[in-house]
Amino acid sequence: MFVDSHCHLNDPALAPNMDAILAAMAQARVGRALCISTTLEEFPEVHQLALTHSNLWATVGVHPESEGVQEPALQDLLRIGSLPRVVGIGETGLDYYRLNGRSVADMAWQRERFRVHIRAARQLGKPLVIHTRNAAADTLQVLQQEGEDGSSGSAGGVFHCFSEDWQVARTALDAGFYISFSGIMTFKSAQAMRDVAQKVPLDRVLIETDSPYLAPMPYRGKTNTPAYVPLVAQQLAVLHALPIETIAQRTSANFETLFRAVGGPREGTK
Repeated sequence: MFVDSHCHLNDPALAPNMDAILAAMAQARVGRALCISTTLEEFPEVHQLALTHSNLWATVGVHPESEGVQEPALQDLLRIGSLPRVVGIGETGLDYYRLNGRSVADMAWQRERFRVHIRAARQLGKPLVIHTRNAAADTLQVLQQEGEDGSSGSAGGVFHCFSEDWQVARTALDAGFYISFSGIMTFKSAQAMRDVAQKVPLDRVLIETDSPYLAPMPYRGKTNTPAYVPLVAQQLAVLHALPIETIAQRTSANFETLFRAVGGPREGTK
C-alpha cells in the first residue's frame, strides 16, 4: 500500500467529502495519510480526523506564512504534540516568497517561530515537517544553529514538497532529513526536480499530495486528494527503473521509520 505523507484533509475543499475521499484512498491502495496542521486554531479539526479514522495521523504546527494567528509558544507545542496520534511537529519552516514589501531581515519573526518548533520537536523526540520556499539557505542555517545536524538528539524530519536543487537536498540528507516529493514532479516543467529525485536515495524519500493543492498529471488544476499519491510513486518508479510496488514498499517503510513506526492498515488486514 501507499502512504500520503502530507495532506490537508480538513481543508474546506475536502472535509465535506471525507467518506468519498477515504473510499477513493482505499480503491487506490493508499492505506495511510498524515494530516498536517498549519495553525493552532485549525489543529482540533486536524486532530479529530486522526482520532476518528484509524489510518490517519496528525501533526501540530504553524505554517511560516500564517499571520494574524495564535503564535505557538514552546509549551503549546509540547502539550499538543504529546496528544495521541500526533506524530510530528509542523508544518514549519521559512517562506520568503511573499514578502509584501518587507525585507528578509523583517522576517525575523518567521525564523524565531521556526526555532520554537525545532526546540519542541527535539524535546518531544518527534520529527519536523519542513516547508521552505525562497528561503533554503536560511532554513538550513537555522536548523544547523539549533543542532539539527543528524547527530544524537536531533529530531530529524522531512523537507516536504521538495522543489530545491540537489545541493539543498544533499545538505538536508547529510543532516538526517528525508525528502518528500509531490505531484509537481509529474509536471512537464519539472525536469530539474526529477533530476534531483533521481539522486535521492530510496531509503530517504517520501511521497505526498499536499492535497487539496498540486494535483499531479493528468489532474493538474483540479482538487487533489490522497488517492492521487500513486501517480507520484509512478514517476519515481520511472526515474529509478523500478516496479511501482517497490516504490510503494520503500516509501511506506520510510514513513514508518521517520514517524516512529506508525502502524496502520496493510493489505490483507482490516
